[in-house]
Amino acid sequence: MAAPSISMTFRMSVEDPDLMPYSHAEVAVIGRSNVGKSSLVNAVARQRELARTSKTPGRTQLLNVFDVTVQGGSGTMVDLPGYGYAKASRSARDRWQERMEQYLLDREPLRMVMALVDGEVGPTRLDVATLRWLRYNEIPVTVVATKHDKVKATARPKRKRELAEGAEVEQGDVVWVSATKNVGIDRLRGMIGGWLTTAPQG
Repeated sequence: MAAPSISMTFRMSVEDPDLMPYSHAEVAVIGRSNVGKSSLVNAVARQRELARTSKTPGRTQLLNVFDVTVQGGSGTMVDLPGYGYAKASRSARDRWQERMEQYLLDREPLRMVMALVDGEVGPTRLDVATLRWLRYNEIPVTVVATKHDKVKATARPKRKRELAEGAEVEQGDVVWVSATKNVGIDRLRGMIGGWLTTAPQG
């Protein structure tokens, strides 16, 4: 099957969710610092430097908006600030969390949140708390396990079971990806296209 057609361009970075641009359909990327959010955005876009990556956790401190064009429609993707970065000040972490919660609760065009979990280490307490918060607030969420290439082939069946259990989802509902090896990226592109071109329910 041919890879889904998708193109992305950087739109803007904002600190205040109230300054977000209009969009009729949007997907968001959330996860702890250093989970590979920017690398995943670049892999989906087939661009090396669309989203700025860094070896320093916590670099993404703004809501970064990308225009997305897919076969049959268009929309936006938002890369949210990473959470759980211990070296950031408490006040900075509180501001990031407040902005993210405001965005996630109030953003009308939001169709899906891709919650990234490090496939090498599994879900942390913060990951689990975030997933439970999203479900409690009835925000659509899909668990994406990153760094598939970092998990030894012999350990993958067990890790996939453990990660799904830790994230409190069915094993088949977890999308495993590797931005480095391009594992699962075409599948994710197809899912993003579906979310952006499907009319909202209700």
